[in-house]
Amino acid sequence: MVATLPYGSWPSPLTAEWASAASPRLEGAAFVGAEVWWGQSIPAEGGRTAVLRRTAEGTDEVVLPAPWNARSSVHEYGGGSWAASPDGRLFFVERSDQRVWMLAPGGEPVALTPPDERDRHGGLVYQAGTLLAVRERHGDAPVPERAIVAISEAGGVTVLASGSDFVAQPALSPRGDRLAWVAWDHPDMPWDRTELRVGRIVDGAVDAWEAVSSGTTSALQPTWVADDELLFCDDPTGRWNLWRRRDGSAAEPVAPADADTGGPLWVLGARWFAALGDGGVVAARTHGSDEVVRIAPDGAVTPVAVPVSARVLVEATDGARVLVSGAGPAGGGIWLVDADGSSAQIVGAASGTDAGWMPIGRAVTYAGPHGDVHAFDFAPTSPEAAGPEGELPPYVVFVHGGPTAHVGGVADSKTAFFTSRGIGVLDVNYGGSTGYGRAYRERLRGQWGVVDVDDVAAAVRGLVAEGRADAARIAIEGGSAGGWTVLAALAGTDVFGAGISRYGVGDARALAADTHDFEARYLDGLIGPLPEAEPVYVERSPLSRPERFRAPLLLLQGDEDAVVPPSQAEAIRDALAARGVPHAYVLYAGEGHGFRRAETIVHALESELAFLGQVFGFETPGVPPIALS
Repeated sequence: MVATLPYGSWPSPLTAEWASAASPRLEGAAFVGAEVWWGQSIPAEGGRTAVLRRTAEGTDEVVLPAPWNARSSVHEYGGGSWAASPDGRLFFVERSDQRVWMLAPGGEPVALTPPDERDRHGGLVYQAGTLLAVRERHGDAPVPERAIVAISEAGGVTVLASGSDFVAQPALSPRGDRLAWVAWDHPDMPWDRTELRVGRIVDGAVDAWEAVSSGTTSALQPTWVADDELLFCDDPTGRWNLWRRRDGSAAEPVAPADADTGGPLWVLGARWFAALGDGGVVAARTHGSDEVVRIAPDGAVTPVAVPVSARVLVEATDGARVLVSGAGPAGGGIWLVDADGSSAQIVGAASGTDAGWMPIGRAVTYAGPHGDVHAFDFAPTSPEAAGPEGELPPYVVFVHGGPTAHVGGVADSKTAFFTSRGIGVLDVNYGGSTGYGRAYRERLRGQWGVVDVDDVAAAVRGLVAEGRADAARIAIEGGSAGGWTVLAALAGTDVFGAGISRYGVGDARALAADTHDFEARYLDGLIGPLPEAEPVYVERSPLSRPERFRAPLLLLQGDEDAVVPPSQAEAIRDALAARGVPHAYVLYAGEGHGFRRAETIVHALESELAFLGQVFGFETPGVPPIALS
């Protein structure tokens, strides 16, 4: 029996606790002998990253037990926090000291790098019998020293390559005598320009190197398929496609497509393709949503049947099978996939929620002042409730962070948490997002705070014009850079009736002054270089226009956030209080840039729902109210 109930008040079994447990962060996957290993955050254990395994017998076991926490802080965002040898030795970065440790089967962890509080490690890979890592050494210099290092099991550390502001994605040739890696310098970000380098290792270090890419594109993920042959992603055509380079020959495209195999290198462990033993390749491709394809040695492309279409990475291969991470209708997880597409088996983390509660994303494109705007519409969805005839539902507009990032067309647990209660979600890939080519990505260049705001407003107007949402009950929510767009949209448009900012940026000048080195020059491209562009920073910053804040606002912040410090949220709070705008500010102890602890995720979700109910006038059964000042 389907009950007719007000939108926003529908009963739902998808609790905040369910959403927390159903959304673990995945941290890589690997074939280790006959087993599959993967990294996964455990919200119930303080958000630590554990390494788990699926044994040959099909049972799941913990490889890295509590209290160990495999989490890198390189670039603040980390990635590549663990690797494994074929015989089952685990190498990992322990969050508390950023040292590299080794855990042998049946043993206890042993430190491989010396105790040095200057050093952080990440991007671990084990290749050709050698453990490689990116080492980030902090000191008195304004830019940390970064290097590709080899770490021996006896505890020695050897610098193989350095000399750039940033280095990433090291790869050893099968013989172990050549190194490929990616490098770039300030003020570029890795999606702007990188250089793919290849050098020969002589006496324990790269003797000399040559540039394989032009240095004007974003080359990523060098992968050796033979001692004289390299595969990598690059975007000279405006799309990240696969390229092949053999010694003595120029690089050539591999099955080029109007889709991206590649993405923004926010974390060091990201991988978008894997080379197979027969000369073929399995790759993720993005054009709006994601897909997985097999590229045969002759260039023929066929789809691989794996039920994921968002946040897809191709993590590893054993030559005939691949491990794919991503999100699909069954939730997010790691999938073991035969390269011929004959089978796909979940090996970790999918939620298994009844499909009747999960909304189906509708890809939409709306006209905006800067061109088309892409988004996914998730309508209220419940097998047990429907809204009253003639009533339109409230909506929350999700604005992804980055801003150089992308959302796919699959509902995550947070989206389902809202839609199952009768609140629609519009997830917008505003100009500047990845997944639609370099031109769309660079639409935001110099225009952050303008294009993103115009695009989310255009998407809302398009949705309302279709008669799908109540124009008087539309909220906007985002975190980090998405929080900036939330605040800028509330200050610069009249489209939204409420806002939710998670660790959002309110003052661009303060962000440029306070933020960490990886993003220290990001704003040069998004707004302009300082000090020349300072008037633009002032004009764009939401805190420069406190008189424009009129809609109620919920601020959620971690007290250990090194990317967007609490001072930003507290300045917004003070501006709202001074003008008498209804608001709430929640500061979470022990949380950084992105919430990891189960209790934080649960409280934040319930606070968001309670806030929307109070502002838009619907009841939220079972959720405690939130006090607005």
